[in-house]
Amino acid sequence: MPHEFQSRLDLYQNRVNAALDKYLPSEDPPEHNLAEAIRYSVIGGGKRIRPAMVYAAGEAMGVSTDLLDIPACAVEMIHAYSLIHDDLPAMDDDDLRRGRPTCHKAFDEATAMLAGDALQALAYEILAKDDHKELTPEHRIAMLSLLTEASGAHGMAGGQAVDLASVGKQLTLQQLEHMHQLKTGALIRASILLGGMCKQDISEDELEMLSDYAHCIGLSFQIQDDILDVIGDTETLGKPQGSDQEQEKPTFPAILGLEESRQRAIQQHELALKILEPLDEKADSLRQLSAYIVERPVSYTHLRAHET
Repeated sequence: MPHEFQSRLDLYQNRVNAALDKYLPSEDPPEHNLAEAIRYSVIGGGKRIRPAMVYAAGEAMGVSTDLLDIPACAVEMIHAYSLIHDDLPAMDDDDLRRGRPTCHKAFDEATAMLAGDALQALAYEILAKDDHKELTPEHRIAMLSLLTEASGAHGMAGGQAVDLASVGKQLTLQQLEHMHQLKTGALIRASILLGGMCKQDISEDELEMLSDYAHCIGLSFQIQDDILDVIGDTETLGKPQGSDQEQEKPTFPAILGLEESRQRAIQQHELALKILEPLDEKADSLRQLSAYIVERPVSYTHLRAHET
């Protein structure tokens, strides 16, 4: 049975895919195939969860959907660039992404690196050039600052550095959560806040509420990812199942076990709902999004089977 959020997610996916098609480069000169590699990596699948976060947060703040397309595209470009680089032999050395060969396998390593670099630059470019009159230059600068910090040394890139340094090591739960606050949580937080910041007069209290909500779903998202890496299958995941264990990466199930990891994800979802209590029904998409994150295909039967 489809999740109640699926219909909203389908709408968000269709909308951001149309916008991405508009902003991504479409033609290559005879000398190279960079645009082809970029489109291969972005257009080829993906659930568009981070753009959905932008749209859902903007809706909760009463923002017009037209204002949300560019921030939604920007976060998906940053996410796609991070996946391209993560998959490289120097990083995770993965051959499969979203059910098909990774960018460096479909093209080559140099083209993959350049595709990632270009996507990161393009994300900032479209955000900086956003000409909606409702967004002042001050708005755009604040949004750019948020996204650059989320993807840099104090965010996603820093988290990836910690991840690489932690292979084969035992981390405490606190250390693991900190790593994922950077590697996964920073871009999730940016996605939520970018949607909210499209509201011209958003208050500090509203931004703090969205930030607290993002912290909860960022943690539940990563816990669920770790669970799925253990009990999922390659076809469903779109990437090799069990790759975390094979690469000796620290994970929540490795520290807590599957059942306790699952309960911790549910606790974060419940806390996210509590944080949203002051908001009216316009925030229902955020509520459904949080539930969707922790209810991605996992059953207690699978959990218990893998615990034994």
